[in-house]
Amino acid sequence: MMSTSKLILVTGATGNQGGAVMQSLLKRGHRVRALTRNGSSASAEQLRQRGVEIAVGDFTDHDSLARAVRGVDAVYTMTTPFEGGVAAETAQGIAITDAAKEAGAGHLVYSSVASADKATGIPHFDSKYEVEKYIAASGVPYTIIAPVFFMDNYLSPWTLPGLREGKLAQAMPGERPLQQIAVSDIGDFAAAVIERGTAVHGKRFDIAGDELTGEEAVAIMAQAAGRDIGYEGFSPDFLRSQSEDMALMYEWFDTTGYVADIVRLRRDFPEVNWHSFSKWAQNQDWSVLQNPN
Repeated sequence: MMSTSKLILVTGATGNQGGAVMQSLLKRGHRVRALTRNGSSASAEQLRQRGVEIAVGDFTDHDSLARAVRGVDAVYTMTTPFEGGVAAETAQGIAITDAAKEAGAGHLVYSSVASADKATGIPHFDSKYEVEKYIAASGVPYTIIAPVFFMDNYLSPWTLPGLREGKLAQAMPGERPLQQIAVSDIGDFAAAVIERGTAVHGKRFDIAGDELTGEEAVAIMAQAAGRDIGYEGFSPDFLRSQSEDMALMYEWFDTTGYVADIVRLRRDFPEVNWHSFSKWAQNQDWSVLQNPN
């Protein structure tokens, strides 16, 4: 735990990733200000009960961002293309960067995606890299953290129905390795770079906790859940009608994939509670696989 408590603005604090960052910061004795669009929502009230300060605003309202950033020691931000598209995502990143610069924020930590700087051609990777480039040119002291595929995706609303039927269906071969990370590790890593401050300014980190195939993942999940789960690979072409972006991503997973240096990360950031996939699986509540009535 740090002896000096910092005040950090966290965007997306009611979501999985922002929530994990908030949790790690609070656990380590820091103060959190959360940016939320609805200050009277149940989730905002839950944050208040944990001692989190609420800043009402959003990425499209410059004045609200300026108020939210004022007086903080650091800003943790993430952007998403899944509400307004990739152009809106880049605009979000530009808006928070401008607000951080105007407020003289001492440290902007942006959560991108691993390999976004590798010209993947995946739209929601490229949009994040546009934000990265804007941040780097802005003059704001910054650190980029770039996570790989989330382990927690396996328990998402679009995966659970299949798991309840005893199968994990993914648009890639079952023997293809994929680097993965627990969302809680992203929270710990963000807290670590905020605490390190100037030592990590201008740096970019691809972050991952494990690498395993889909078939290895289902074997571990089956053991943890105490039930049979099989792997079912399918062509990314089946995703195209719903999302060209997702189809391109799974094709890239199969042909190229992430290349984070897992050994070095564990060595250089021992304060992160790194999860192997097995460790992550053992910590999950597998009762969610029971079919709801």
